[in-house]
Amino acid sequence: MARSVDAEDSRAVETLGAAVREARRRLGLSVQALAEKAGVSFGLVSELERGLGNPSLQSIQRLATALGIPAGQLLDEPVGDLAVVRTEKRHRIPSPADEPAGAGAVRELLTPRGESMLQLIRSTLPPGFSNEHRPFRHIGTETVTVESGVLVVVQGDRRVVLRAGDTVTYGCSTAHWWANGHDEVTIVLGAVTPFER
Repeated sequence: MARSVDAEDSRAVETLGAAVREARRRLGLSVQALAEKAGVSFGLVSELERGLGNPSLQSIQRLATALGIPAGQLLDEPVGDLAVVRTEKRHRIPSPADEPAGAGAVRELLTPRGESMLQLIRSTLPPGFSNEHRPFRHIGTETVTVESGVLVVVQGDRRVVLRAGDTVTYGCSTAHWWANGHDEVTIVLGAVTPFER
């Protein structure tokens, strides 16, 4: 028997509210602090976290920005004990807007989009790829294994060259970047967690 539209809407608001509450608590913010940071009312956040209300898309976007997560992640169903991501359902992580077409890495999220404690990402790096001009820096720890090709990883003033089967683990709060180390495609599997080493 199909659920009614009202029941589906109610479930969507409950999912959204639970995701906002979890992310807010993880950041150590009060309801009032989140409301002020997002530029929305205290009542909107309070109602939403109780699975009530009908927030606008603009309000959802403001909350997501204040929480530092994509708006789509707030709308994803929570991940259960067993979650499967089929090949054709992998989420492709958008490339930076200033990256030339065809020159950037193709990054696919292999873990569920709603998962925040661990992400597994498969990156396909074209020949000549380097993000030296746009290094990453964020809280967390990353482990990278080269599936095929050659990967250059630079973290701060340390530089390593990895070949197929090699793995490196590093803290992400130090600026780091990658480069494809040879003239063919390099494929990399990387796991990222928000915890520092």
